[in-house]
Amino acid sequence: MKILVLTNLYPPHAVGGYEERCRDVIEGLRERGHEVRVLTSTHGVNGEEKDGLVHRRLWIHGFYGHPWRSILSLFQLERHNHKVLREEIAEFGPEVVHVWNMGGLSKALLLTLQESGLPVVYDVSDHWIARSLRADVWLRWWNGDTGGAGARLLRALLRGTGLASSIRKDAPYARWEEIRFERIYFCSDFLRRITAKAGYAVEHGAVIYCGVETSQIAVRPEGDDFRKLLFAGRLSADKDPLTAIRAMGVLRSRGETTLQLFIYGKGDADYVAHLHAAAAELGVADAVTFGAVTRAEMQTLFAAHDALIFTSAWGEPFALTPLEAMAAGVPTICTLEGGSAELIRHEVNALAFATGDAGDLAERILWLKARPVERAKIAAEGKREVRARFGRGTMVDEIEAYLRGSVAHV
Repeated sequence: MKILVLTNLYPPHAVGGYEERCRDVIEGLRERGHEVRVLTSTHGVNGEEKDGLVHRRLWIHGFYGHPWRSILSLFQLERHNHKVLREEIAEFGPEVVHVWNMGGLSKALLLTLQESGLPVVYDVSDHWIARSLRADVWLRWWNGDTGGAGARLLRALLRGTGLASSIRKDAPYARWEEIRFERIYFCSDFLRRITAKAGYAVEHGAVIYCGVETSQIAVRPEGDDFRKLLFAGRLSADKDPLTAIRAMGVLRSRGETTLQLFIYGKGDADYVAHLHAAAAELGVADAVTFGAVTRAEMQTLFAAHDALIFTSAWGEPFALTPLEAMAAGVPTICTLEGGSAELIRHEVNALAFATGDAGDLAERILWLKARPVERAKIAAEGKREVRARFGRGTMVDEIEAYLRGSVAHV
């Protein structure tokens, strides 16, 4: 297949796991012999860049430090982005367009794709449809959802003079209900449900779970040690490392002094200072260590610890950190927020605890410490399931099949 990938960011100019997953899938598809071109933004580069695989040509609006534009300037951005998309389609001649993250990109590009007659497949692994589509400034303006009396007068003038139709040819706009997602898959049923609840007709969408490169993840050596607890992730309130620190305080109050919590991640300086202060106030500063690792070092980090503490307090579409820890054979204690509820089976492949409840988390930690046999069984089952069902190869296989089905569906 000839596949045109449309996405807002692409490594190395990226911000997180969504872009890395996009790259992993593209590499997997190319390994299977498919011809792929990536159309993405100029974020991180000076002007346009083309290197064969990746064409960095689209302009970002408002996100990642880029300026928010006036409606006139935004028209120029919209016109540019639609022109680029049409050029890329005409030059590359794709059989299918594979749309990834659209945060910061013109959502009206979806209208140009609908008009192209090509099969369009949406990979949805965050909330850019459910929470961000109706925040698109260009579409909101034309739908009358923004601006005051002056904006209403200008829209009426443009429509009355016929200029609106001329603008629409270069920079499309439409009513919200005209945007369709006929071929779409989500990284979790949770994300599919909240997207449907937001008013989009996506109930027909498939679920293709995220995968990790299990062959690169070191496996924890067998043994009964249970001393080193791990938190790995962004240091922010929604990831809630504070609950892990508070759980250490609960453990200390019960006389538990052998356990150590290692927190790896980066975050806002004020929030990180708040975490350090909390550890000191609870009298566990000696039991909490902060550090940072590279993405490559993460592959061996899990195996060097005896349990993962995953405290996420928001509806993550489908978190990868528990997958990686479980693939390493590390017992995992996890909240059931978002897509994690579709992975975690309490006392079977992991332990679950109540979100934000430090006491409940402490109980789960003590449960694991006191039951080495059950702990080993849970770790083994978690490793078996992730390596069998959530590997990178499995994910790419399912996406490839969905793309092929979409081409045949036309």
